[in-house]
Amino acid sequence: MPSVEFYPLVLQFLLETAISRAMSSLSTDPRLSPRTAALYVAFAAAALLATVFVMEYGFGVAPCQLCLLQRWPHGAVIPLAALAFLPAISDSGRRALLLLCAVAFATTAGIGIYHVGVEEGIFAGPSACSGGITGDSIEELRRKLMAAPVVKCNEVAWALFGISLAGYNVLASSALAVFSAAIGLRGLTK
Repeated sequence: MPSVEFYPLVLQFLLETAISRAMSSLSTDPRLSPRTAALYVAFAAAALLATVFVMEYGFGVAPCQLCLLQRWPHGAVIPLAALAFLPAISDSGRRALLLLCAVAFATTAGIGIYHVGVEEGIFAGPSACSGGITGDSIEELRRKLMAAPVVKCNEVAWALFGISLAGYNVLASSALAVFSAAIGLRGLTK
């Protein structure tokens, strides 16, 4: 029977091989133009935002301050990718816009990593949405209580298979950042 250390090495090898193959196919596949990739990226960002809005307004899953902060980069991607899809934009312009989309996706993934860390107690969250409320007087406590958000950042509002929405945002946004960067950099390596 293999040692316990063997399994993480096999998993790491399989992941690295899969990522390497995916990146090489993205960088050499002529069927996926920067214009088509921009359309995919715009739809993916819109779908992610639509999902959280349906969860919020349809199912009552209230967002915390970090949840709301993670939405802004997705909102920025939509017009960037839509602009890259326009026929008047050159391929080099599309690649530059896709690289900006990659930066936005990486930003929201980074915020998501921080948010997951706050949920798991690894990082201290923003004081406005993670800690208890203290004050020197009743008036100060009342003011802080009225200003405090209803949803705390360090509490998981919804999870599936043990992964919170912030965790799913990290996974999806990281994949979209890699995808956008791979297409954006494709023409630069020739």
